Amino acid sequence: MHRASFHFRSASAAFGAVQHRDRQNLPQLFREGTEFAVTFVHSVNQSPVTDVFVVKNGKIYADRTIYAAFGAGVESTLAPGETLTYDSDGNMVVSGFGTVFPQVKYIVGTVYDHVLAVHGETISLTALCGRNAHIGFRLA
Repeated sequence: MHRASFHFRSASAAFGAVQHRDRQNLPQLFREGTEFAVTFVHSVNQSPVTDVFVVKNGKIYADRTIYAAFGAGVESTLAPGETLTYDSDGNMVVSGFGTVFPQVKYIVGTVYDHVLAVHGETISLTALCGRNAHIGFRLA
């Protein structure tokens, strides 16, 4: 099992809240095979984007990205090994990245929320750590 840690550079109170509330649950939340996602509204094309990650071999891998519309700032050309499919709602799903992230970083939106989904639960990152917070997810 892998421990996960969350880092909030600009929201020290939120960091304390996560450490206090979730410290006991983090090893269970991010065990081998765990899939988690961060959904946000893209600031340029104004449509939802979901980045999906999976924990494999003690590392965080990019698994797929789901988005509803082409536009500036979202992938429009597939790299070698990547595939484009469509889900049941007609959203584009790009997969086949194979990219390992030592730390997944986001800046929580100022206009729209960033939402973490893991094990069927959703957590508003805006409510948890505030707008413009610099956050990161990594396995400890």
